[in-house]
Amino acid sequence: MDYSIYDAIRSGFRKIVFIIRKDFANDFKNIFEPKWGQKVEIAYVNQEMGSYLEGYTPPAGRVKPWGTAHAVLCAKPAIHEHFAVINADDFYGRDAFEKAHQFLTTGCNPSTYSIIGYDLAKTLSENGSVSRGVCEVDGNNNLVSIYERTKIYRNENGRITYEEGGKTFQVPDNAKVSMNFWCFDPSVFPFIEKIFREFLAKSGQDPKSEFFIPIIGDRFIHEERGQIKIIPTASSWFGVTYKEDAPSVQESLNKLIASGAYPNKLY
Repeated sequence: MDYSIYDAIRSGFRKIVFIIRKDFANDFKNIFEPKWGQKVEIAYVNQEMGSYLEGYTPPAGRVKPWGTAHAVLCAKPAIHEHFAVINADDFYGRDAFEKAHQFLTTGCNPSTYSIIGYDLAKTLSENGSVSRGVCEVDGNNNLVSIYERTKIYRNENGRITYEEGGKTFQVPDNAKVSMNFWCFDPSVFPFIEKIFREFLAKSGQDPKSEFFIPIIGDRFIHEERGQIKIIPTASSWFGVTYKEDAPSVQESLNKLIASGAYPNKLY
């Protein structure tokens, strides 16, 4: 998270909104305010089970919130400008933040959003298969659809494949995938609220159902409300899908520090 904040600030972002649970808000603030409070505007919002339910009663026994799109909706009171969304526990790289900032300041509007698109080959794990949102893109770099592919891995012949329905399919190394780095105009919030109400009516009683950001992107496109640009990045994505990934992630960060891409101390 610190690397993402560091990259965001030096790419031109001037405000960070943390979406957190209320039960650890004070501990969280005590950690991050001393680090970043003097360098960037910080806001905090809580994602709670009852947020934006408008009288809807969740199923008995449900304890976790409703997913990433619901988390974005919970940030509505703190956001009044074009904004980017990322996962807190992933490493995205400076180029990705620079591309996002450029889009948000020059190309984002109520009918044009974007995804930072990573080469699939740069998001694999050496320790097992992964699930990725593989993007179908048209000739103008507009998103057509996102297909959630599970069990993606590089096979013994060095080719990236995924399994589905008992069959194996190949995917190009440079296929663009979404790693949940989105850019939106604040006009997206009423749309998210609308889709969330529909989601609750259809799937809300399923205790494991989740309201994901790609649901919003897919509906935005197919209701012809606008376009979502795929912005390719040269950055490599790092994340710990398996606990065995942690040493390689640390090694990658150490190499970036050694190359001068990051200082030894970020704050």
